[in-house]
Amino acid sequence: MRRAAVSIPSNIAEGSARKSDKELIQFLMIALGSLSELETQYLLCVQLKFIKHDDEVMDSMTDVKKILLGFRNYLKNKIK
Repeated sequence: MRRAAVSIPSNIAEGSARKSDKELIQFLMIALGSLSELETQYLLCVQLKFIKHDDEVMDSMTDVKKILLGFRNYLKNKIK
């Protein structure tokens, strides 16, 4: 879970350092994949009763997903 969590901002940073918005979009998609991985691992931990469900955690992941998708959509529209 730590690796997936660290991968999200790391991919955003790497994409931001690239030359084009198209490359940044690709890294945002990778960050979204890592976020989905983190969400899946979190839900598995809850189902396996390793941790208790926390609405704040899910809300935070949803907020991050919305921000990443919004940024991606902004860049896609900018490229057109």
